[in-house]
Amino acid sequence: MNIIYEDNHIIVVEKPCNIPVQEDESKDNDLLTMVREYIRIKYNKPGNVYVGLVHRLDRPVGGVMVFAKTSKAASRLSDQIRRNDIHKVYTAVVCGKAKEYDTLCDYMVKDSKTNTSRTCRKDVKDAKYAELSYQLVDYENNLSKVQIELKTGRSHQIRVQFSSRGLPLWGDQRYNSKAKAGEQIALYATSLTFTHPTTKEVLTFTINTPNSYPWVQKG
Repeated sequence: MNIIYEDNHIIVVEKPCNIPVQEDESKDNDLLTMVREYIRIKYNKPGNVYVGLVHRLDRPVGGVMVFAKTSKAASRLSDQIRRNDIHKVYTAVVCGKAKEYDTLCDYMVKDSKTNTSRTCRKDVKDAKYAELSYQLVDYENNLSKVQIELKTGRSHQIRVQFSSRGLPLWGDQRYNSKAKAGEQIALYATSLTFTHPTTKEVLTFTINTPNSYPWVQKG
């Protein structure tokens, strides 16, 4: 776990791929517990350590995340999430040739039983509006690297919206029928901008994508 920034109110970390954000039925080690344990050991804190979870990343996805170290910070960060005031940028590799730039607008619905989402008509029960914009960063070997700005935060939004347009994410075991077993989904949360909950300073944290295929092309 890479600690990017820390003060008395927040901690910003790089979530490793394939680690759940919080405990699930797998009982695998989760990021929330890792952050809590890091704080407990570093500051020699007895008992329960408070760590506020204010946003999530899908289990296979890595990237930058912020956690709150106080309930006040958690409340203020959660308010920013609700108002869409936290700016998230993702980088992905999709299969096929993406446009130079585009805005994708859909309605989506989630099936909680299968933990999958799909695009749908506006009048479908529980449908929610989903929007993102992207620009093409690189294209090679029929793979497009794109930088994505999320306007809404729907379950599996990036994966579903690109897949529905014939541009599934490389290695996406759920929404890319050509993904091979063992491939790691090429989706990374590379930038996060928010207002500090107490100082009111606007902070931006940016990290690089992994230095491996398909992020870096062979040859």
